[in-house]
Amino acid sequence: MGTYVYPQYPYRAPADLQAGAPQRRPLIVVGAGPVGLSAAVDARLKGLPVLVFDEDETVSVGSRAVCYAKRTLEILDRLGVGDPLCARGVSWNVGRTFLREEEVYRFDLVPEPGHKRPGMINLQQYHLEETLIARALELGVDLRWKYRVVGVQPQEDHVRLTVETPDGPFEIEADWLIAADGARSPIRRMLGLDIEGKVFQDRFLIADVVMQADFPAERWFWFDPPFHPGQSVLLHKQADNVWRIDFQLGWQADPEEEKKPERVIPRIRAMLGDARPFELEWVSVYTFQCRRMKEFRHGHVLFVGDAAHQVSPFGARGANSGIQDVDDLMWKLQLVIEGRAPQALLDSYSADRAFAADENILNSTRSTDFITPKSHVSRVFRDATLALARHHPFARRLVNSGRLSVPSFLTASALNTPDTDAFAGDMVPGAPMDDAPIGIGAEPGWLLDQVGNRFVLLVFALRLEDLDAATMAALRRLRLGAIAVEPLILTPEGGAVEGLRVVADIEGLAARRYDAEAGAVYLVRPDQHVAARWRVFDAAAVQRALARATAATPVL
Repeated sequence: MGTYVYPQYPYRAPADLQAGAPQRRPLIVVGAGPVGLSAAVDARLKGLPVLVFDEDETVSVGSRAVCYAKRTLEILDRLGVGDPLCARGVSWNVGRTFLREEEVYRFDLVPEPGHKRPGMINLQQYHLEETLIARALELGVDLRWKYRVVGVQPQEDHVRLTVETPDGPFEIEADWLIAADGARSPIRRMLGLDIEGKVFQDRFLIADVVMQADFPAERWFWFDPPFHPGQSVLLHKQADNVWRIDFQLGWQADPEEEKKPERVIPRIRAMLGDARPFELEWVSVYTFQCRRMKEFRHGHVLFVGDAAHQVSPFGARGANSGIQDVDDLMWKLQLVIEGRAPQALLDSYSADRAFAADENILNSTRSTDFITPKSHVSRVFRDATLALARHHPFARRLVNSGRLSVPSFLTASALNTPDTDAFAGDMVPGAPMDDAPIGIGAEPGWLLDQVGNRFVLLVFALRLEDLDAATMAALRRLRLGAIAVEPLILTPEGGAVEGLRVVADIEGLAARRYDAEAGAVYLVRPDQHVAARWRVFDAAAVQRALARATAATPVL
């Protein structure tokens, strides 16, 4: 057994950035964590030059964020890193909750087949960052290590930064600045911006343990286990035989004392109940909070991830929601930078992702209140629920050991075109797309791999012959000014049409999940969210919906 060897990335002197007056760059990202790196990779995939500053010279120390949800994996697929991450990570779908030693609740994150990705993978954050760094360098991201931003001056149409390096400070300007600099965001503080919410008075010990164990790849959570009475414990398997163990300690625990090996090792020995060898890889004690900024856009500064919002770790909503911020932001920023959409489009980023943050904070707060009740009434409810769950199915649905991250349905977004036709199912305007198996010629594939990074119109048909020549011609010229829409035709058998993409809905799952009778069409955003849908194709209606989805204002 061994521990991870942290890579050290080379520092480059800033001489090329200091020539003459302050240089102006279209896009600067501050922070090379998972969220900032995802933004940089996405920028390059969209053809945008991007400069990234990070004050460190390596990846995050310790496993930190370890659970990456299905929707996040789909975004990482779009960024070109999904396969290596899923190959290295530990896939899981099942979670089990115990009261002492008796199971009281079980869930399955993907209860139906026909999805490319599992409900979750567990993977240490340093592996994710290392993979994203390699991808960023492959795509030509200008990534600078040991560059610390110490000053931010917003201007009317740009931002001026003061950056400190081992070779001295310099100034540089950005048309747009993405602040991905974490929960303590120096940029947020330098701008004098508030972040509001609740800090929870409890402490938890994280221990990453390297050991051989035959426990299944599931999420196990205990209330009041005999090896840690009166508190809770969480167990997760990660890559490289590393196991994440979280011990609830209580608010009165001394963080520095609890991190000492002589305190940690006996807790783990009691939990394992045997003398198997193990090695401590990382230990930390944390408290947590649920809070967010009022607005995520401040002029030409855009806040993402923990810099904009924070949640407790129960539910794996931190890194997942941050990467989903980037997914929402970058296609909008591309259109604005390229002059194909007004800056008002970026206000929809703030509105939609603040809505998602509120949803995450609500669920995270509920989980935290159940796990660590702070009043007599809350504790009585929690204990009664757990006791009833041992014998009564209705109570099991009330057990809350962390409602796990799911993507937000942005149903109130100003970018959506409200339904005028009746549909069943979940694929409403604002919904993240469901995946489905498809055929591409003779090769198997997945629906989500065929969309993203541009607007796509899904067109469902029983046969290609059902689409007449006029419809085919209209599909080929779909666009709104400089923004094109790429049609994707789905039929049970597939086929070929000159100038249009056709795939086969080989199991009929796409039509079923989208309630897509023959002729139904869906307008899909570059971030794979539904923008609009109709029972019958109408080119003018598609144009109106596209205008709405790119301007964030109603189209009359």
